[in-house]
Amino acid sequence: MNIILFGPPGAGKGTQAQYIVKNYNYFHLSTGDLLREETKKKTHLSKLIEKTIEGGNFVADDVVNKLLKKTISNLKFRDRIIFDGYPRNIQQVEYLTNLLGHFNQKINLIITLSVPREIIKKRIIGRITCSKCNLTLNQFFDKKQIQLHPCGEKYFTKRKDDNIETVMLRYDVYKKMTQPVLDYLSGNSNYKLIDGTLQIEEITKEIERLINV
Repeated sequence: MNIILFGPPGAGKGTQAQYIVKNYNYFHLSTGDLLREETKKKTHLSKLIEKTIEGGNFVADDVVNKLLKKTISNLKFRDRIIFDGYPRNIQQVEYLTNLLGHFNQKINLIITLSVPREIIKKRIIGRITCSKCNLTLNQFFDKKQIQLHPCGEKYFTKRKDDNIETVMLRYDVYKKMTQPVLDYLSGNSNYKLIDGTLQIEEITKEIERLINV
């Protein structure tokens, strides 16, 4: 089963994807992670990607598509991919559908985590990640967990693009570009909407139910 996971920046897609990866042996294909990994190569392309991300904009389709194809064509990830952050527009939906079809695969489940703008703002501004174990917490909502974190508070860092101006721009761009995709896909029987303001455990249970149907 291949899954698309939608939701605005900070909706908790990464957290839920990590759970599915751990418990169902899936591969988490996050375009954000793919692009950030590419920026480490310090090439002309990597500098262009980094500048685009820091500006709160989306990287060009042809660049993202090339990175996606490398994963989808890999047999060890066949029919167990979670797409996080892709597709963002109708053209990407069509490309993904054709690419998966080329490798005799399809999308089996489409999930959207719905979260209001103000909640997203706090989630992203307060988001910090442990550079030692990669755990992500929030300065507003997870104060106790941060204090008790075994790696120590000194390892927590913030991403460069986690600032209020970028958050609002990313949210607005997401709504403008992705809403037509959701409208396009919402008529499918495998499209499911989940309240992203629920507790993490509640969202996880709902996703489990959908996977196990």
